[in-house]
Amino acid sequence: MKTLDELLKEGVNGRRVLVRADLNVPLDGKNITDDGRIRAVAPTVKALAEAGARVVVCSHLGRPKGEPDPAFSLAPVAQRLGEVLGREVAFATDTVGTDAENKAVAQGDGDVLLLENLRFNKGETSKDDTQRAEFAGQLAAFGDVYVDDAFGAVHRKHASVYDVAQILPHYAGWLIAKEVEVLSKLTGKPEQPYVVILGGAKVSDKLAVIDNLLDKVDTLIVGGGMMFTFLAAQGYEVGSSLLEKDQVETCRSYLARAAELGVELLLPVDTTTAAEFAADAEPLTVGVDAIPADRMGLDIGPESAKLFADRIAAAKTVFWNGPMGVFEFPDYAAGTKTVAQALVDSEAFSVVGGGDSAAAVRTLGLPEDGFGHISTGGGASLEYLEGKTLPGLDALEN
Repeated sequence: MKTLDELLKEGVNGRRVLVRADLNVPLDGKNITDDGRIRAVAPTVKALAEAGARVVVCSHLGRPKGEPDPAFSLAPVAQRLGEVLGREVAFATDTVGTDAENKAVAQGDGDVLLLENLRFNKGETSKDDTQRAEFAGQLAAFGDVYVDDAFGAVHRKHASVYDVAQILPHYAGWLIAKEVEVLSKLTGKPEQPYVVILGGAKVSDKLAVIDNLLDKVDTLIVGGGMMFTFLAAQGYEVGSSLLEKDQVETCRSYLARAAELGVELLLPVDTTTAAEFAADAEPLTVGVDAIPADRMGLDIGPESAKLFADRIAAAKTVFWNGPMGVFEFPDYAAGTKTVAQALVDSEAFSVVGGGDSAAAVRTLGLPEDGFGHISTGGGASLEYLEGKTLPGLDALEN
């Protein structure tokens, strides 16, 4: 695929560049609680602006229903993007309407404009190719060329991700180029020992990545809510913990397959439990063979955390996706923090697979530069590791 470096060499002074960014940041009202995705795309936007391009940035935020919803406005993002860039960012109160058109026409060389939420338009996410292409045509009118730097959206066949690239000359931004470079190392021939750590709530969300990576890893570590379905597959009672009964047999088959392959599938040996799902619930740590019927596991226990950290310390390559527990609750954050700190302390090439894992790193106050790479796309990074064709990347490569 062509990259931003090639576009900059061609020259962009005075040219209109439509940039698809992933500015889908968490908001508390109008306050941004984590600006990681804004900072991740800023180098691409800044390089284009400094080279004299007339930059029009577009992004989604949340899941509005195809029509304007003030709760999902990108207005706060425009302000923060401007602060990160160190230059004014104009904001259009619509996406492809009169305000966007007028502000785009008024742009000078080096100016940056952010359009309102793409998903305020039904055409963005439509399954109808014609409706999606029509909206893509309206978007494409804002650019002479298109740069996609929204890795967190490349697994979506959306108008701004897939269809615009069919219309305009297209390039991968620096963030996408980096993501692809890093993730391809994990699916190619990673340096051994290779350890994959999977957490999060549901095992069903991770089945395909387990299936694709099981014969490539030395150790597969399972924590988070998904661990209880694996423990049930081993015959343990899991109390009122999160359990996907319809996946127990699948987990049992993975345990058997791992044994056949000589792969260590490492599960927790203890868990920190609560009587209810609440931040102030009294924690009780028990062995996984002694979970009370009326309690739920909300974190891996300290022995498990030490066991996982030891495997990380011995690894040369590590991929981590999904917290080890409910890290938002202070009493149930220790497992996630121990695993994350082990990655910081490790000399391995470490990749954090976006989403909740990236949020945990920031919430727990760990240094982002302590990791080899923090992906901006949880779902996209998982689907890449599953071996799927991602529409956004496919569009850039053609």
